[in-house]
Amino acid sequence: MSNPALLDTIRHVETPEGITLNLRVAGPMARALAWAIDSLIRYGALWGLSMGLVLLGWAGLGVWLITLFLIEWFYPVVFEIYADGATLGKKALGLQVVLANGAPVDWPAALIRNLLRAVDFLPAFYGFGIVAMLVSRDFQRLGDLAAGTLVIYRDPPVKPLALPPGPALPPPLPLSAAEQQGLIDFAERGPVLNPERQEELAALLADCTSGLRGVAAVERLRAHARWLVGERT
Repeated sequence: MSNPALLDTIRHVETPEGITLNLRVAGPMARALAWAIDSLIRYGALWGLSMGLVLLGWAGLGVWLITLFLIEWFYPVVFEIYADGATLGKKALGLQVVLANGAPVDWPAALIRNLLRAVDFLPAFYGFGIVAMLVSRDFQRLGDLAAGTLVIYRDPPVKPLALPPGPALPPPLPLSAAEQQGLIDFAERGPVLNPERQEELAALLADCTSGLRGVAAVERLRAHARWLVGERT
């Protein structure tokens, strides 16, 4: 079975800093599954609450109706603001709500997109919302269009590579931040390169190897990288 994310569009957004973000916009099927999970959670909680409140009679009914209102309208808003743009259903599907420029969703946008769910739901079963998503390049329902939001696939966290164990030595000369990062990147990615390529790259950093060559130069650069990341041996 193919990954549904591959069927969706990729939107390229350039930030004011000149960085291009590649946002994988989520389609109607993934969003519908997330909505179904959220509905099970919301109404399951309400059903469980009703079992306890039934003993309170009319007072219990009043509490239940207030809770119904709060959960129906503010459950998605609170999660989108305080849980990195994802309700429990969206998190399960790897989805996230962001602003159209890729920034985290804020209170006005979260409130607008969720309050307009009442319009998206018309005439039944999110009819207007589904039509809006199908004709929108970025699969935006009416609430998304009004709030300027997108539902995208959340990128999995990148696991940093570990430096090979060994001694740590301070570099023999001052290095700029970019040079330090380059040295650390070399040490992290070295194990996935063949020995010849490692030695070739080490030769380009001869100023840091104190005249060493070959395998010895590679090991010296790794020792400097360990020092730069805070290891002391």
